[in-house]
Amino acid sequence: MNPPPRPRFRSEFMDFLRFIRRPAPLRRLPGRLRGGGIAADAWPGTGPRRLLAWAAFLWALNLFALGPLAVAAAGVGGATHRLDLNNIPVLAAILWAPLVEEMLFRYGLRRPLQALWLCPAIVPALIWGPRLWTGLLLAALLLLAAWGVRQRPQALAGWNTAWRRYYLRRFGLVFHLVALAFAGMHLGNFVLHQTPYWLLPLLVLPQWVTGLVLGWMRVRRGIGAAVLLHALFNAGPILVIWAIMRWVPSAAA
Repeated sequence: MNPPPRPRFRSEFMDFLRFIRRPAPLRRLPGRLRGGGIAADAWPGTGPRRLLAWAAFLWALNLFALGPLAVAAAGVGGATHRLDLNNIPVLAAILWAPLVEEMLFRYGLRRPLQALWLCPAIVPALIWGPRLWTGLLLAALLLLAAWGVRQRPQALAGWNTAWRRYYLRRFGLVFHLVALAFAGMHLGNFVLHQTPYWLLPLLVLPQWVTGLVLGWMRVRRGIGAAVLLHALFNAGPILVIWAIMRWVPSAAA
């Protein structure tokens, strides 16, 4: 029997819109490896062209719509970005941040029992960033997470029935709270000065929408696809900044 054809980008986009209206964790998109273990969850289940298409969608949305709103809100409120164009942490943005943030915010969407211990344990890696001890901590946590789902035949295996029903009923609320928490974390990228509270959501509007897409990707494709999309999304602006700094340094002055 031939495998089902993989959906086109338009079909995936419509699925995303339906999903954020009524999030549910049970259905997967074609392309996922069989089984519920860590290998199936880590395998992207889609090709680089599709991931690039999603990244391009987010880049365009942020560049032409959400980004200008955030910049305008920062100008009105007097907030300034902490990013130093002369000292961009490239490896941290492309490798460390996608892995740590996806494991903290979105891995537990499909494995909420693991999230109860994994999320608090991984917070130091988020706060202190890439160091020797945080790298060892992250590696240990990834091994523990993989060991905890070994030889599990289903993604939701190991739940008692009452807990499973309770979580499924509230999954939509959890999903959207996670996206908001992910966006809220990025307020730390700004020096807020006297920015009014009502402007704060606009500052992180791009991260909120990006978090919705990454959450959908995690649920529908797996944590591996979410990490790769996150890394690819971060790499685009960094590449543009690097090119400007290299060939048009006066524009960044």
